[in-house]
Amino acid sequence: MQGYNVLMIYSKDMDKLLMCKRSRNPYKGLSNLVGGKIEHGESGIMAAYRELFEETGISNKDIILHHLMDIKYYIQECYVEVYFGKLNYHVDVYGDENELYWSDLNKDFFDMSLFAGEGNIGHMIEQVKMSKDKILKEITL
Repeated sequence: MQGYNVLMIYSKDMDKLLMCKRSRNPYKGLSNLVGGKIEHGESGIMAAYRELFEETGISNKDIILHHLMDIKYYIQECYVEVYFGKLNYHVDVYGDENELYWSDLNKDFFDMSLFAGEGNIGHMIEQVKMSKDKILKEITL
């Protein structure tokens, strides 16, 4: 079963979310989260940090990623590991694959005419809202 990751990267103040505008299918032209493929023999967390750096220039010194959830697609024979984190400080992002931008969080992330993933982005954001205080508190202890 092929693994993929999706990375929810929040600004230092957790008031913006890093998004990309898809330049190719699937979801060409729609906004999406950054992420990619987990290579054979690679751990999920290592793949997440590798993809994050390749697509944005953000390194493991800039952010701590937290494994939020997994989504398994049995018919498509793949799974998606979802990670989130907040930047330790402002980082200039850059990428060649897709146009990157910081989105305000007051958007309707369930709007499938604007956002990729059949509403999954909205669901993931709600999960972060429900658990961020607990996770971020545990980090500072």
